[in-house]
Amino acid sequence: MTVVLTIAGLDPSGGAGIVADIKTIAALGCFPAAAITSITFQNTVGVFGAEHQGPETLRSQVLPVVQDLSVAAAKTGMLPTAEIVAEVARLFAEQNLPAPVVDPVVVATSGDVLIDDDAFQILKAKLFPLARVVTPNIPEAEKLTGLSIRNEAGMRRAAEAIHSLGARAVLVKGGHRSVNGVALDVLLSDGTFTEFRSEYLDVGEVHGSGCTLSAAIAAGLGKGLTLEAAVGAAKKYVTDAIRNSTRIGHGAKPI
Repeated sequence: MTVVLTIAGLDPSGGAGIVADIKTIAALGCFPAAAITSITFQNTVGVFGAEHQGPETLRSQVLPVVQDLSVAAAKTGMLPTAEIVAEVARLFAEQNLPAPVVDPVVVATSGDVLIDDDAFQILKAKLFPLARVVTPNIPEAEKLTGLSIRNEAGMRRAAEAIHSLGARAVLVKGGHRSVNGVALDVLLSDGTFTEFRSEYLDVGEVHGSGCTLSAAIAAGLGKGLTLEAAVGAAKKYVTDAIRNSTRIGHGAKPI
């Protein structure tokens, strides 16, 4: 069975983070393996704190997995500290792991910040060059580039700017904003732009869509799809998940 490794934070309410990754990877027919970077205290309403793991704890989780299992694909999510980001980059380089899908998690749906400034800089400098694809949403792309993104042209400019940081491919996600009733994502890979369009679903605020998308892309890559095909399949999966989202708490809907 195809093994997909996720390195991310724990959302104990199950809507985002490593639980969302595990659900997605399993639903897409792969075997999930996981290492936790931070134990957050959150629910559908907000984030109320976190206990970040140290680099030694993270390494102690990852090494037994990669020494025993053949990891076909990987993704990263919440990497809250500079030490964790640097350790993740070391592990991917040392263990010759597959180039990861890097979801540059910066801010939760609730608006809570999930990464410190030093970690953000090291993420760009050390992990982006190792990535198969980096998957920022528009607010994350704006923070990464300093650009204001208002349309598809802005998404393309941001993708080019993030690519210049060393990322092999960049997917700028526009699903939180409707453009003429369309949810648009823009992929820059091998110098070529590909647009992915789907119906914009106005179902209210949802939780975990970015985690789910990046996990689905990793699952597709693990099963041998091209990046373009993996992104297309992942976008369809997330669109269907948003369409079927259910309110289980008092805040955003988990998908």
